[in-house]
Amino acid sequence: MDGKMLARIGAIMFVAVALTVTAIELTRKDDAPASSSAPVLRPATDPLREGQRRCQQLGQAAASDAGCLRVWAETRDRFLGKTPAPAAPLTPEGR
Repeated sequence: MDGKMLARIGAIMFVAVALTVTAIELTRKDDAPASSSAPVLRPATDPLREGQRRCQQLGQAAASDAGCLRVWAETRDRFLGKTPAPAAPLTPEGR
């Protein structure tokens, strides 16, 4: 056999396998949904997300807004996995 004939046989085999896989996939039945009576869980609203949306709507003015600066700091800390800093620094007398 020459090279052209081997290439043709290889192409025919490839197409045959592709058609077989496609036919199997199309005839496979999907699993039924678990249960239509299951309650739909909705995540609680995230105040940080709402703050981010508000700052987004402010546009350029958000750069000087104290609330937006706080929201961005909290977002950054959450992303980096840092724990929030204490509200008031500890003084030597407070130890």
